[in-house]
Amino acid sequence: MARDHSRRLSPVVRCLRALACVVLAALAVVVVANGVTVATTRGQVHTVPQLADELAEAPADAVVVLGASVYANGRPSDILADRLEVAVDLYKAGAARAIICSGDNRSSHYDESDAMKAYCVSLGVPSEDVYVDHAGVTTYDSMYRARYVFGAERIVVATQAYHLYRAMFIADQLGMEVWGVPTDKGAYHNQVSYSLREVMARTKDFFAALLQLPVDTGGDAVSLAESGDLT
Repeated sequence: MARDHSRRLSPVVRCLRALACVVLAALAVVVVANGVTVATTRGQVHTVPQLADELAEAPADAVVVLGASVYANGRPSDILADRLEVAVDLYKAGAARAIICSGDNRSSHYDESDAMKAYCVSLGVPSEDVYVDHAGVTTYDSMYRARYVFGAERIVVATQAYHLYRAMFIADQLGMEVWGVPTDKGAYHNQVSYSLREVMARTKDFFAALLQLPVDTGGDAVSLAESGDLT
């Protein structure tokens, strides 16, 4: 009887059932990717004082600051300024030997990374200890380049909590020892939008990190023992 009933199902119903299965499978992938990303990195989240103590004897190679919006006058947005200020706090506390400012510089009229460096220097970090990566267009790009362009093996990531787990997961999969410090200093405009977008970004980068997809490094490399800016 059941088989007879299924045969009587219209093509439309069969298509809807197939579509529902596809949607459920996609949702399952998103849930698993996000769950694994957060669960496997949660224990690597620290505060500045904790890392100042933990890394006092062996500082990390660098604090990696991930780019965000910069205003037309070169001033970092609030969300980016908070990231940079925490990175400077980590540097001054001795938790890392340098800062890598990794941002988007795809347009001659828009430059995150140079603005990031200028802000760090204005807060008292020596210019030679602030490295600029102009090709940090995505979080995955920034982590990949930190590992394979700058040669970092031990890093601290400074970004907001919603973003931190993904960056640390990528770094883990690329073979780096990584700690994270959330840089949330208050509520941010469009935070709900950022968090929703992050769900899909985690899913995408979950697979990119597992596969260790290569990023075009342009053949450039710089030692963190030397001063240098990369395009």
